[in-house]
Amino acid sequence: MSDPLRELYQEVIVDHGKRPRNFRRLEAPSRSAEGFNPLCGDQLRLELRLADGVIEDIAFQGQGCAISQASASLLTLAVKGMRQEQALELFARVQALLTEGPSSRVAPETLGKLAVLAGVWEFPLRVKCAALAWHTLRSALQGDAAPVSTE
Repeated sequence: MSDPLRELYQEVIVDHGKRPRNFRRLEAPSRSAEGFNPLCGDQLRLELRLADGVIEDIAFQGQGCAISQASASLLTLAVKGMRQEQALELFARVQALLTEGPSSRVAPETLGKLAVLAGVWEFPLRVKCAALAWHTLRSALQGDAAPVSTE
């Protein structure tokens, strides 16, 4: 990762980790899911409201490391207003970026602000922290009742 991208990664992760966006309860969610990362202790509850297949609103609550909180915060900003299918496609692209790295089939620059998550790939023990919110989103969209675990 280039130095400017590394600096941006650190700035965004710290900013969203300290001041996560959409960190709240959602009134009358139509879907929700819970996720847990036993390795790091991250826990989150993701709630969303679907209207005609579109994510009308989304919020999360929980506790965890800066990376898990920042990833959940960035996720809520990215998927709000998306169709359910688009959000699931974005999940697959982010998952590939996190697990395969920026040289993967997904170019980070095609992900907008989510490109900063490419920096997590350099820290294999932190990939599950960043991926937790995304797996929890997929579970909520698919209507799965079982809590999500990164293990």
